[in-house]
Amino acid sequence: MQHVVRNRPSFANIHLQLQRGDRIIAEADAMASMSSTIDMRTRFSGGPVQGLLRRGFGSESMFVNEFSTASEGELVLTQPFPGDIECLELERTSLFLQPGAFIACEPGVRLGLGWAGLRMAIAREGLFRLRVSGRGKVWFGAYGGIFSREVTDEYIVDTGHLVAYEPTIDVRIGMAGGLFSSIFSQEGLVTRVRGPGRIYLQSRSFGGLAAWANAHLW
Repeated sequence: MQHVVRNRPSFANIHLQLQRGDRIIAEADAMASMSSTIDMRTRFSGGPVQGLLRRGFGSESMFVNEFSTASEGELVLTQPFPGDIECLELERTSLFLQPGAFIACEPGVRLGLGWAGLRMAIAREGLFRLRVSGRGKVWFGAYGGIFSREVTDEYIVDTGHLVAYEPTIDVRIGMAGGLFSSIFSQEGLVTRVRGPGRIYLQSRSFGGLAAWANAHLW
């Protein structure tokens, strides 16, 4: 199987050239186009119970689509918002993804849920995170550009900019500074991550977009 992420970083999409025997698992509604030789099968993500949990607690779709072909064909996958797409190769490792970041993976990658904590729910980031683990490629997207950082100690990320992180990373929510600074600087709550491990960030946030749009509605 050949693959490439095209039109980066603003309008990235995944172009895959499938051969006989290749399979790709993708989030529901990720398909932009495909050859007529490509077959698509829809199923629960990890079974009915896991699918319901992903929908109810992880803000993810209950279903995934599996693409395959008996000969060969082209498949293009995308995400519903403008931004970049990253491809990582898991080697019996795992990664936590923020809600809505997952796009697709190879069959050797398992999709599950990991506990994020009550503090993350208070920050409107959800109680659970999607956990991808196993072996194979996984593609995830972001609003804006994607950049990564190796964290050895504590590092502060504005809430809404964290896209993915390794399981060795400890994630906590706290105030940006003192009470006065946190309120009047408009930074409010921030995400405090502690390593060792790697984190992936997006250069824009949906919260920032919503605030900008609301300010220009009147």
